[in-house]
Amino acid sequence: MEKTVSIILDGRALSERLRSQISDEIRHYLSKGLRPPTLAVVLVGDDPASQVYVGNKERACQKVGIRSLVYRLPYNTTHEELLELIAQLNADEETDGILVQLPLPPHIKQQEVIIAISPKKDVDGFHPENMGRLVARMEDGFIPCTPLGIDLLLKHYGIEVKGKDVVIVGAGFIVGRPLSLLMLWRDATVSVCHIHTKDISQYTKRADILISATGVPGLIKPSMVKEGSVVVDVGISRVGDRIVGDVDFEGVKEKTYAITPVPGGVGPMTVTALLMNALKAYKIRMGLT
Repeated sequence: MEKTVSIILDGRALSERLRSQISDEIRHYLSKGLRPPTLAVVLVGDDPASQVYVGNKERACQKVGIRSLVYRLPYNTTHEELLELIAQLNADEETDGILVQLPLPPHIKQQEVIIAISPKKDVDGFHPENMGRLVARMEDGFIPCTPLGIDLLLKHYGIEVKGKDVVIVGAGFIVGRPLSLLMLWRDATVSVCHIHTKDISQYTKRADILISATGVPGLIKPSMVKEGSVVVDVGISRVGDRIVGDVDFEGVKEKTYAITPVPGGVGPMTVTALLMNALKAYKIRMGLT
């Protein structure tokens, strides 16, 4: 029997559609005389990757009509100075969302910074209150952007999560842990592998949906993947002049029902989820929900 060609989960195309809807909704509010949504982005230091990410977010905001305020602070900004800026943004009635680009320089206490952001403006979804709302399955919190983007991508392609074995490789604070909570919310059976997992392949081989978020190029080989599974690659690394993910794409796609490309899969959906969270924060503040 001839094998069915694997479905490519095109995050770029879905992002364009969702961003068009966001733009239309914002134009509707502006036509009613309301101010635009406003997102404050704080970047500390000159990390090249962070600068690229912030630039992408800034351009995405501009295209959909979200006012973007970018605060580029020097590397030697003190912990106290950053907390002071966050306090000012929390108090600003016209700032709907606050995002502090991670990672922060080592002299700044990241967890304290995350907690300092008002939960109602925490569009990254990292505040303990929003994480708690995710655990409690409460719709009024903010879901972290990459997990939300993955959830939207799977729903768009009609990939059912309920009752499926979902294996997440990578237990990081930004993706792995909140994604495991979201997949539990969707009634999946979830396994999370991490650096101390003795044999990752014994988990990945049984996954109906395999999600890798480690940043280790080519970690997921064809031999580690179940025939007919769905593979979501969150990793992104530069190898020579190529951008690659955690998954051996060419080898693995021959075994899958569906797979995300890198780039063009999860990345665009993460930024789109940020725009959705910023719009949600705005609507809550303006009493539009």
